[in-house]
Amino acid sequence: MDPVTKFQQEKAARIRAYREDQPMRDLSSRFRTEATRRDYEYNFTWMGRPVIQFPQDLVAMQELIWQVKPDLIVETGIAHGGSIVFNASMLQLLGGNGIVVGVDIDIRAHNRQAIESHPMAPRIRMIEGSSVASDVVEQVYELAKGRDRILVALDSNHTHAHVLAELRAYSRLVTPGSYLVVFDTAIEDMPPELSGDRPWKPGDNAKTAVHQFLRENDDFEVDRDLEAKLLLTVAPDGYLRRKG
Repeated sequence: MDPVTKFQQEKAARIRAYREDQPMRDLSSRFRTEATRRDYEYNFTWMGRPVIQFPQDLVAMQELIWQVKPDLIVETGIAHGGSIVFNASMLQLLGGNGIVVGVDIDIRAHNRQAIESHPMAPRIRMIEGSSVASDVVEQVYELAKGRDRILVALDSNHTHAHVLAELRAYSRLVTPGSYLVVFDTAIEDMPPELSGDRPWKPGDNAKTAVHQFLRENDDFEVDRDLEAKLLLTVAPDGYLRRKG
């Protein structure tokens, strides 16, 4: 057996083992909860912009972008802009004319200025408004015209109703073999007090929306191997691969 094949087979075997390793899965869940309690995800930047993600999920997104090679990434939720800058930088490494479309209901002036002056700005388009408003969805679809490979990431309002509306609105953009990534599905598995005064909570969040969406739509499946190998992720059940 050649070394490359051997390496890949060993990796696949490890990942299969992780999927069945309940003690490690429980440990990962406890760490995620305690790390979130301590605002761990707010500690990181990408190319100078705060990126509110676990580093493991950034690595996962890098792998997906390299695998899919999208010429359009749609992302709901902008905040400080670290995530759209990250996605834009990955597209820059791929070359070509790929862009990131970021949607947020409130793009604060200081964040907009920082994003628009960033070296990755030529690959970024921003739309201010609700991600589920019909005029905003129409703008995104207009920017998607002529694009061959599209990846979508949802990371805005995490309530069941909002995420389900986003899933229904944007899933049609995702090209076969690409991904629809739903962040912060871990809310379902965390203590209610970690949601604070936000409108989402266990029983009403991104994961419950994903589960309803998957009951309605058999074009997508959860990438269990990707989730398993991360060990730590804010998106359990959230890495959805479009079949085909």
